Amino acid sequence: MTGSTRKSPTEEQRRGKTEMRTNRFAIVAATALLSILGGVILCAQDQDKYSLISPDGVAFSDFSGYEDWSVVSSAHQEEVLKVIVANPEMIKAYKNGSPGDGHFFPEGSKIVKLQWKPKKSTEAPFAVDVPDVFKQAFVMEKDSKRFPKTGGWGYAVFNYDAASGKFTPDPTAHADCGNTCHVAVKAKDYIFHPYQTR
Repeated sequence: MTGSTRKSPTEEQRRGKTEMRTNRFAIVAATALLSILGGVILCAQDQDKYSLISPDGVAFSDFSGYEDWSVVSSAHQEEVLKVIVANPEMIKAYKNGSPGDGHFFPEGSKIVKLQWKPKKSTEAPFAVDVPDVFKQAFVMEKDSKRFPKTGGWGYAVFNYDAASGKFTPDPTAHADCGNTCHVAVKAKDYIFHPYQTR
């Protein structure tokens, strides 16, 4: 009679549980590593974009965190969908009546117009335009000492290239609308969009 090398059911269960724990640990470790690497990549992209400065001296870093600011309004032109967001100081001023009745936005107010190329939704059961490719961030910040010639507001455009995933300051931004267009709403502290009811 030869000796058996067959393991008992209890030993096989223990080995199976150990392998499952090892596999779970490997999956958790791999997921954590991918999350960290993804965060590092996003952080590097943010550092890249936040190092940009427009030709007129407006730094993209002044708008750090704009991705999470509150929505003021939206707009739709033929070739552009826009969502307008503002920093907490400006949102507070809107809610307190700015602009109007002699109320103006305080120093440090910042607003960003996020612009996408639109496309027709292929999923909705009705005709609707939805954002497609992100195009640019048009930014404004109120700093009367730095921008006295333009009503206290600084303007800049940061273009986005989807292929490279990078922003660049628009070299013609000072000629692209900016204060030239916003003079039309000087009485509203140079801001076109009201805080929309929601």
